[in-house]
Amino acid sequence: MFWSRKQNEPHINLISVGGFNVDLNLKLLGASVLSICPAVCHCSRGHRVVDCSSRGLTKLPPGLQHNIRFLNLSFNSLQSLDSQLSHYAHLRTLDLSYNRLQTLPSALPRSLWDFRATGNHLRSLDKNDTAYHWNLKVLDLSDNELERIVFINNTLPGLQILNLSYNRFWTVPTNMPHNLETIDLSHNFLVQILPGSLDRLSKLNRFFLHNNKFSWLHEGVFEKLSALEIMSLGDNPWACEEEENMTKLLKWAEQTRAAIFGCPCYTKPVCGRSQLATSNTDWLSNLFTEPPYWVSERTVLATPSYRAKSAMFESGIFQDKINDSMEALEKQKKKQIQKNSKILSTIRIAKVIPKRRSQVSMHFTINTKLPKQKRNNNNKKKH
Repeated sequence: MFWSRKQNEPHINLISVGGFNVDLNLKLLGASVLSICPAVCHCSRGHRVVDCSSRGLTKLPPGLQHNIRFLNLSFNSLQSLDSQLSHYAHLRTLDLSYNRLQTLPSALPRSLWDFRATGNHLRSLDKNDTAYHWNLKVLDLSDNELERIVFINNTLPGLQILNLSYNRFWTVPTNMPHNLETIDLSHNFLVQILPGSLDRLSKLNRFFLHNNKFSWLHEGVFEKLSALEIMSLGDNPWACEEEENMTKLLKWAEQTRAAIFGCPCYTKPVCGRSQLATSNTDWLSNLFTEPPYWVSERTVLATPSYRAKSAMFESGIFQDKINDSMEALEKQKKKQIQKNSKILSTIRIAKVIPKRRSQVSMHFTINTKLPKQKRNNNNKKKH
């Protein structure tokens, strides 16, 4: 259908939807029809992309159509949206960043691919908040007050990117969705990673843990991350004076195929076998050139020795030194055993067959090395 515009005909705006021309703003016979796009928002792409950011909103704007695909409500004053978004069954992207939310809205559309709520006042994420969102690929809850988050098995099977940076976590969340490719837990208060909590993340290739409170980590905690390409460990108060724990972590950091930005104990900006930083990660390398100002004096004193070890790990010298040390230790043990066998007395007791009470056949062979002088004195006494 094609409409012509003449001088006396009503003003008509047309878009094409499914092969049909649809009127967006009708003023026919003096009757006013509300526009599809809310007056306070900006709409594009057939009014399915709606931008209502920075409008001072305290509630959803009236006039939102149920077929919208993208909704930006960031930088407003929204405090609660419970059950107000469930009708938008075609919504793919929802941005609620920088509002005043203390809890996530209940009954979020299950059609969501990308959900962002950074810069709010969220304190926890319960299992029901993430249940049944099979289509969600991106979840950004950074810059909140989160201390815990509960994931249920297989509730977010499609999630690929999880951003929990700038929160208040003390331990890395367990049971995270197994298809994750990027996790950002930087700028928290993390002190530990529970053994086995990362074992299911076989597709994880970017893991950001910089600027936390780690002083040490369990051995082998990263071993199952077979797809890892980039990790950041800088700006953590590593206990560099604890030789045993830190040497194991440093050894892993140097030998992994991934690029580790901010090597433990500040040995150098980047370690690992993939040390060539791309243009997208140069900023990470620049962040971790030197220990930050708050690092303890003990760490600063310990750092040079770890830098030396870092060079050893890189060239394989350290492994050779370990092998040499083990061989030397074995030789030393053998020498000590031989020495002890010469010093100790060897007593062999023959069979004791008591025929009578007075007759006991007993034979001792005593091989005791006495000093020369004592042996001579004993011989004189016998004479």
